[in-house]
Amino acid sequence: MQTAVSPAEQGRTEQGLAACVAIEGAHTPAVEENSPLAAASSQEAVALRDEIIRAGRKLWQRQYVDGNGGNISVRLGAQYVLCTPTMVSKGDLLPADICLSDLEGNILAGDRLRTSELLLHLEIYKANPRARAVVHCHPPYSTAFAVAGTTPPNGLITEYELFIGPVAVTRYETPGTKAFAETVAPFVEQHNTILLRNHGIVCWSDTVTHAQWLTEIFETCCKTYLIARQIGQPLEAIPDDKMEEILAFKRRMGLPDSRLARTAEAAAPVVGSAELAELFEQRRTRLEERD
Repeated sequence: MQTAVSPAEQGRTEQGLAACVAIEGAHTPAVEENSPLAAASSQEAVALRDEIIRAGRKLWQRQYVDGNGGNISVRLGAQYVLCTPTMVSKGDLLPADICLSDLEGNILAGDRLRTSELLLHLEIYKANPRARAVVHCHPPYSTAFAVAGTTPPNGLITEYELFIGPVAVTRYETPGTKAFAETVAPFVEQHNTILLRNHGIVCWSDTVTHAQWLTEIFETCCKTYLIARQIGQPLEAIPDDKMEEILAFKRRMGLPDSRLARTAEAAAPVVGSAELAELFEQRRTRLEERD
């Protein structure tokens, strides 16, 4: 079973690559300087393909996708996007399956057809520059709420409030169409997790791994809420003063939340990947223990 690379291991790898370049004294062109084919074969692209494949296998193992469902993409520099193809199970992805696209959805490298839902991902990238990776899938508990056209209530589960906050629900449009992609546009700035009505969930973050973690957190929270309802006791809300602490923390970290005022502080860049990864891992472990 494959696991995500730890922040420490990733840091050592990046330092090693930087040292090699310094020793050789070679100029390594930025992705933006490369032709599409050169960008598609760059070290960064190779690493991002591996991350997409790991995330796809986790989605499949957790039964968040079935058949050829779901799709994953990530920004590669300023001009390009790597994305999963159509008609391939996310549990069977290979590096050669991952397509290179521009921001208009034109395939520039790769032998497979891109997913039609890439338009959804591109809409998110265009609407919010902080979005660097997007995961769309169909976890059963999350999708049940999408079918019902509602979301679990806020104020009950710490991880839900801290990492996600209020979740938007789109209007229904046929998946794969431009109209479908445009349904997320009003919500992308202040929501990192959006329910696609009668369809599934889409999450964005700074990395593929973090976007995939958001799907895990939200799915577990949906499941936990439905189980708690069955206990038959009134649900205990997080105290108001503690909710204020959570929101203050989110404001400092630059995490999106529609309850935050649009101030320069609230719109600050998302916290660094290493810090966010550690925070995600701590909270995700707690949720898995509860699951």
